Amino acid sequence: MSDIIQLLPDHVANQIAAGEVVQRPASVVKELLENAIDAKATTIKLVIKEAGKTLIQVTDDGVGMSVTDARLSFERHATSKIKNAEDLFELNTKGFRGEALASIAAIAHVELKTKQENDEVGTEIKIEGSEVISQEVCATSKGTSISVKNLFYNIPARRNFLKSNAVELRHIIDEFHRVAMAHANIRFDMYHNGSEVFNLPVSNDRQRIVNIFGGKTNEKLVPIKEETDLVTVNGFVGKPEYAKRTRGEQFFFVNNRFIKSPYLNHAVNASFEGLLKDKAHPSYFIYLQVDPKSIDINIHPTKTEIKFEDEHALYAILRSTIKHSLGQFNVAPVLDFNRDASMDTPYEYKSKQAQAPTIEVDRSFNPFKEEKKGSGSSGKSYTSSYKKESAGSWENLYVGLESEIKTPKPEENEFSTVEFESTEVTGSLFESDDKKVAHHTTYQLKRKYIVTTIKSGMVIINQHRAHQRILYEELLRSITMASAVSQQLLFPLKLSFSKKELALLDTVKEQLQNTGFVFGEQHVGEIEITGIPSVVAEKEVSTLLEQLLSDLENEVPDSGFSQTDLLAKSISKSIAIRTGVELAPEQQQYMANSLFACTEPTVTPDNKPTFITLTVDEIDKKF
Repeated sequence: MSDIIQLLPDHVANQIAAGEVVQRPASVVKELLENAIDAKATTIKLVIKEAGKTLIQVTDDGVGMSVTDARLSFERHATSKIKNAEDLFELNTKGFRGEALASIAAIAHVELKTKQENDEVGTEIKIEGSEVISQEVCATSKGTSISVKNLFYNIPARRNFLKSNAVELRHIIDEFHRVAMAHANIRFDMYHNGSEVFNLPVSNDRQRIVNIFGGKTNEKLVPIKEETDLVTVNGFVGKPEYAKRTRGEQFFFVNNRFIKSPYLNHAVNASFEGLLKDKAHPSYFIYLQVDPKSIDINIHPTKTEIKFEDEHALYAILRSTIKHSLGQFNVAPVLDFNRDASMDTPYEYKSKQAQAPTIEVDRSFNPFKEEKKGSGSSGKSYTSSYKKESAGSWENLYVGLESEIKTPKPEENEFSTVEFESTEVTGSLFESDDKKVAHHTTYQLKRKYIVTTIKSGMVIINQHRAHQRILYEELLRSITMASAVSQQLLFPLKLSFSKKELALLDTVKEQLQNTGFVFGEQHVGEIEITGIPSVVAEKEVSTLLEQLLSDLENEVPDSGFSQTDLLAKSISKSIAIRTGVELAPEQQQYMANSLFACTEPTVTPDNKPTFITLTVDEIDKKF
């Protein structure tokens, strides 16, 4: 039998490796930005077109590469970051596997321009599908510029799996956020289709977060800081009252590298125990510095998962640090039986010595001794004069009082003529018909179910699910026919969102307007709402939009119909009557009638049953 195992050609091996490294345009952005940071750049510029499908260009002012390095950088397993296996446990750089550029070049058209500071000319290399098309000298500035065009041009199946431009752009912005927040000492610029998206100057960590997520973020942050032998913790957590339903603003950085860690996320949530509303998630931006030898970051292709040497100690330190900061800044109540803050010595008096007060005692003072005028000390004369004055003048206080006060006769008493106006009880505000009251056709059970009768038996309706179905069909009708009723607000609502969230809302703005929302002026990081649907209360608007953003991010709709459907689902789920709300008999009857008037009354928009029926035969069997 002939041999059947053979070595794969390089271009096929690179395409297979690209499947691990490059999943979407955002993966290319991440790899190129990290390479620019490793090149000691101080300014990094990201330019993308068509959400990265047409062009991804990263330009930096780093150290650049020589001619040989530029050519070798596109070979598999070629890297300047490690030289032996031991270096994997002392990593202080980003890209170290040496597969990024080789994988990208295998599935795209790549142009590289680079020049070192002392060189007169630079190097330009063009590669298409792992094949070098040209290599020549060029005039370029110090640093490196890499352009990746026509991603997945030679793998149509992978290109067809990419989402819409809006979705892919959100993933690119996510990666951009993660890299930019970890390196506040570097200037970052981002452009999409010729328009500026981000302009982040060199700053500190707090200012970088504010520049990314909007000016209103500054007042929401509580700083945390702790230094131990195991880890140094810095960063910020959001105040509990600003917690959102989405997990968008949750970031862990270990040695300036973004990671995902459900275990550490649990530690943060545990420190907020008792402070958050139901289903709310706190915001946090936490920077951990640990010994590189105590972590393993090579357990995942995208390097976003890290294995810690002592996770339990890290959990306890992080939890106690956040709890301490929340108490220190009066965000959470603190029980401290050892110290009372009001008894602390003021700062300006800490270095001063306490002085004993001087005490003067008049040893000859006798309060029972009657003194003569003009004799004795000043203290004695004051005391005696006070005694005489108080003893002799107390009767004068009541002189003339008898003439002013006259005892009124009973008939002259003004209160004897007061008449009390009585209101006659005329009954309830609405006219009630005793016959109708006595024969209600519905009954509310445990403030959760509505029980009503039908010919064959009885129906038990889940009020929350039923209202969800009713609202869902009303909203779909309003969006498709653009005939929703809107109520104008006396004072417009101003809600703050990040640029990513505002871009997400723009994709469904037209559908929101058809449901009854009226939008005013839109500022940087802020949106103004002047009108809301008649079925939505003003206090529910913020929660409704947060839930909508969460659903849009998780379900990622592409087509217009699915977007409209998702919008109606999200809004109906947010504003439907909850369990525990007491309904009047008229409201119960109206909900039952409205449910059975729906086109699909049996299930909610999420395909959960809205009611169950019990026939008389089924009830008889129970007996």
